[in-house]
Amino acid sequence: MELDKLKFSIVLTIFCAMTVLCAVAYDPLDPNGSINIKWDILSWTPDGYVAVVLMNNFQMYRQIMSPGWTLGWTWAKKEVIWSMVGAQATDQGDCSNFKGNIPHCCKRNPTVVDLLPGVPKKQQYSDCCKGGVLASWGQEPTAAVSSFQLSVGLSGTSNTTVALPQNFFLLGPGPGYTCSAATIVSPSVFFSSDGQRKTQAMMTWTVTCSYSQMLVSKNPSCCVSLSSFYNSKITPCPSCSCGCQNNENTSCVMSNSRISRVEEASTSMLECTSHMCPIQVHWHVKANYKEYWRVKITVTNFNYRKNFTRWTLVAQHPNFNNVTRVYSFLYKSFMLFNTINDTAMFYGNKKKNDMLLEAGRNGNVQSEILLGKDMSRYTLEHGWVFPSRIYFDGDECMMPPPDLYPFLPNSAPFSPAASSTPAIFLILILLALRCSLF
Repeated sequence: MELDKLKFSIVLTIFCAMTVLCAVAYDPLDPNGSINIKWDILSWTPDGYVAVVLMNNFQMYRQIMSPGWTLGWTWAKKEVIWSMVGAQATDQGDCSNFKGNIPHCCKRNPTVVDLLPGVPKKQQYSDCCKGGVLASWGQEPTAAVSSFQLSVGLSGTSNTTVALPQNFFLLGPGPGYTCSAATIVSPSVFFSSDGQRKTQAMMTWTVTCSYSQMLVSKNPSCCVSLSSFYNSKITPCPSCSCGCQNNENTSCVMSNSRISRVEEASTSMLECTSHMCPIQVHWHVKANYKEYWRVKITVTNFNYRKNFTRWTLVAQHPNFNNVTRVYSFLYKSFMLFNTINDTAMFYGNKKKNDMLLEAGRNGNVQSEILLGKDMSRYTLEHGWVFPSRIYFDGDECMMPPPDLYPFLPNSAPFSPAASSTPAIFLILILLALRCSLF
């Protein structure tokens, strides 16, 4: 028995290490998720060009919340931005060499942000002016797009003399994204409003920005607790899931304390808990019927300083291929690799529960889910009724260890050490092959 535990510990360590390496550039629940930036040169000018920059958030469940995206790059030459529509550079830089017509930005490494809603119409461009907020593609595709126009000077004036910008970076709104180098692609094609005329860009290049949770923080930002109707025990979030109370970088207040003004709290003022996570997701197996079973999901916000707008919750469970009804949330099924239907995204109804309020009495959202049974697989044993993964707002949550899951009375809890070592090694091999493809 001790030997089995030792083998399992070694294999688990290797598995975690490989997961870390793979997770930097790959999300198993959203393998094609990324933010794609397309740069179309529409026309040439005497000293440069006019271009449109289009950002598409192709991530199925990860959005960019307020204060919004920030996009930056480094010019290859001594380019300047003469003007912008639909966005603005945050710093004009040193334009003292120019007289008369002063550029919008003279910095060699400009940083650009979206405009706020309500700006004058002459400053607007299509899909702009949302304060940098980008919805996830799976939740609201029409709101997952942002664009702006810029006029660039002191650059090349043809396909052969233009030099591509370098060192692209994206904040959304904080760190986490890594951007590729710009790559020249086939020029974009545009159609007139009546569909009878086709034009194309003079030149087009693209940049792909991928997200890694590990670049944001070494700790998760959410955790999962579990309970069931057949066991009075509640499995809490693992202790110190997102940090510990005695950590000098973490501040918290007791739940019965009063914060007279929101401004008195720091940016990350959390309610003191054993897990110290801003978000807790509770999965409760509520009932077991002849042909169905019912789950209740509750998401609780422990952050006194932050509301979560357009939040998303993603869960993975083998019975999500037979969701019968979702009562209070909206629901969308994900078909991974076009074959596996075990992943679902849940999000709120607009003007009802699409905003998860700050910590307090109203700082939670909840819904029940009714699932049809596949009697060839359904079981209350070995923790089958609990999810294998949960994400909140695009970040994976800390799950309790399987041996602490609520188990049926008169039965032993599930022990991962009892699983066959060859099966675990097979999983490691498959994971290594998957990583090698990306």
